[in-house]
Amino acid sequence: CRLHKSLYGLKQAPRAWYQRFAHYAHRLGFVASQCDVSLFVLRRGAALAYLLLYVDDIILTASSAGLLQHITGLLHREFSMTDLGDLSYFLGISVTRSPSGMMLSQRQYAIDLLQRAGMLECNPCPTPIDTRCKLAADDGPLVADPTEYRSFAGALQYLTLTRPDIAHAVQQACLYMHAPREPHLNLVKRILRYLQGTLDLGLWLHSTPATSLTAYSDADWAGCPDTRRSTSGYCICLGDNLVSWSSKRQAMVSCSSVKAE
Repeated sequence: CRLHKSLYGLKQAPRAWYQRFAHYAHRLGFVASQCDVSLFVLRRGAALAYLLLYVDDIILTASSAGLLQHITGLLHREFSMTDLGDLSYFLGISVTRSPSGMMLSQRQYAIDLLQRAGMLECNPCPTPIDTRCKLAADDGPLVADPTEYRSFAGALQYLTLTRPDIAHAVQQACLYMHAPREPHLNLVKRILRYLQGTLDLGLWLHSTPATSLTAYSDADWAGCPDTRRSTSGYCICLGDNLVSWSSKRQAMVSCSSVKAE
C-alpha cells in the first residue's frame, strides 16, 4: 500500500499516472483546461504551447520551434518518452497535411467497423437517416442481441469525432440502447451503409488567420414520439474551421417551437 509507483493493470494506475504527469506539467507552467482536464496550456509572453494527454499518448505543439524543443527536452529529462515527429496518427485518427491545412480522418476505423459488422461489401446509402419517419421506443420486435447493437452504436459515437455529418443519426440510434428493436438496428445498418460510400470524408482544418467565432443552431419541436421532447443541434466555426458540434435531445418538453429554439 506504500508503493510510490503505479502498475499496469491496476484500476488506480491511470489516475496515479495522471496525477504524476499533471504535477510535473504544473511545475513547467502548464495550466489544465477547465473544459478538458487532459489539455494543458502554457503561456510565456506571446508564445503558446498546448499539450494533450491521453493515458500515455501525448500531442504537443507550440507557436515557436524553440519553445517546442525546450518543452520536449524537459519531458525527456523527466520521463522515458519517444518523439515520433510530426503528428500523423493519434487514437485511430489519421492526420494528412497539405499547404492549405490538415485533414483529420477515421477512414481505417470506419473500414474496421464495417468489417466487424460484415458490411464491407454492402451497397452504399446516400444519407445516414430517413428524415421522413420518426423512430419510437416500442416499434418492432426486440433485437436478438442487444449487446451487439450497443457495441456498434458506441463505436459510431467515436466516429463522430471527425464525422459531424452522422452526429444526428448516431444520436438517434443511441436513444434506444436500453431496449433496441429492429427499426433501430436498421438505422444503425443505414449509417454503416452511408459510411461505406463516404469513407474518404473527414474534418478539414484550414490554415487561416481568421479568429471570429460563428455559431449556427436549430431545433425541431416535439420531435420524439415517445417523450414529445425536442432535439437541438448546433455547430460552431472558428473562421472557416468547424470546431464544435452537437445533436442532443432536450431535457424537458417545450410548449412551443419558440421555446424549443
